Amino acid sequence: MMPDMKKPRPPSLKISACVTAGNEEDKIAACLASLQWCDEIIVVDSYSKDRTFEICKQYTPNVVQHPWEGYIAQKNYIRSLANYPWILFVDADEVVSDELREEIEAEFERGPGETVGYQFPRMVHYLGKWIRHGEWYPDMKLRLFRKDCGYSGGQEPHDRVIVTGPVKTLKAPLHHFTYDDMSDHINTLNRFSTISAKQKAANGEPFRWRDLLFRPPWRFFKSYFLKRGFLSGKQGFIVAYISAFGVFLKYAKLMEIEQQRRAAEAQPTK
Repeated sequence: MMPDMKKPRPPSLKISACVTAGNEEDKIAACLASLQWCDEIIVVDSYSKDRTFEICKQYTPNVVQHPWEGYIAQKNYIRSLANYPWILFVDADEVVSDELREEIEAEFERGPGETVGYQFPRMVHYLGKWIRHGEWYPDMKLRLFRKDCGYSGGQEPHDRVIVTGPVKTLKAPLHHFTYDDMSDHINTLNRFSTISAKQKAANGEPFRWRDLLFRPPWRFFKSYFLKRGFLSGKQGFIVAYISAFGVFLKYAKLMEIEQQRRAAEAQPTK
C-alpha cells in the first residue's frame, strides 16, 4: 500500500534513495516499494544476470548499470549520481519499515537543524524469525545523511558512512532479509572471509596464531552471552556459532595468503 501523499519537502530536504543491486530479483521489488515516499530512487545494478534490472525499471527510471567495484566504491559511485541534498543508502535485501519511514518524515517536518546524519537499528529476519538480541541487533547503521557532509568508507567488505557533523539516532528499524537459507549464509561467509583476509594482507597485517586461536571463541562468547544472543533461541546460537566460524576462516585464509606469498618468494628466479 502506498503511503498517504503529503506536501512536498522543500528543496533543501529532498531525499535521494540510493540502492546498489546485483542478482536480487527475489528481493529488489520489496526494497523499492518501501522507498516510494522518497523524492527520487536511484539504482546502480552491477550487470545482474537475472531480472533485477527489468524489475527496477518498473519502480524508477533512474537505473544505471555499472561494473562492480567493491562495496565502498560502489556506494560512492551511486552517491555521485544523487540529485538531492539528502541521501538514503539502502541495500537490495533491505526494506524501510513503515515505522522508520514515519520517523524520518516526522524528523524532516520538524527540520533536522544541525544534524547531518541519522542512524537507526537494522533488524535481521533469519530462519523464520526476527533477531532481536545478540550481535545482529541493534545493528546501528548510519544510512541517511547530507550528501555534502558524508561519504562511504570503512574496510571491505564492510562499508560504512562517514560524516562530519552531528548524528541523531532513530528508534524504528530497517528490515534486513539477508540470507535465503543456511547455504546462502555459509556461501556469503566464505566470500566475505576471503575479501577480509585479502584486505588485511593488502594492508600489511601479519598472520598471528593468537588471532586464529582466541578471536573465534571470543566472538562466540561476546555474541551469545555478553550480547544475550541466547534470548533468540536456536537462531541466536546459530548466529553466534557461524559468526565465530567466520572469524576463524578469515584468519585461516590470512595464514594461507601469507604461506603462498612466502612460497612464491622462495622460488628461484630465472
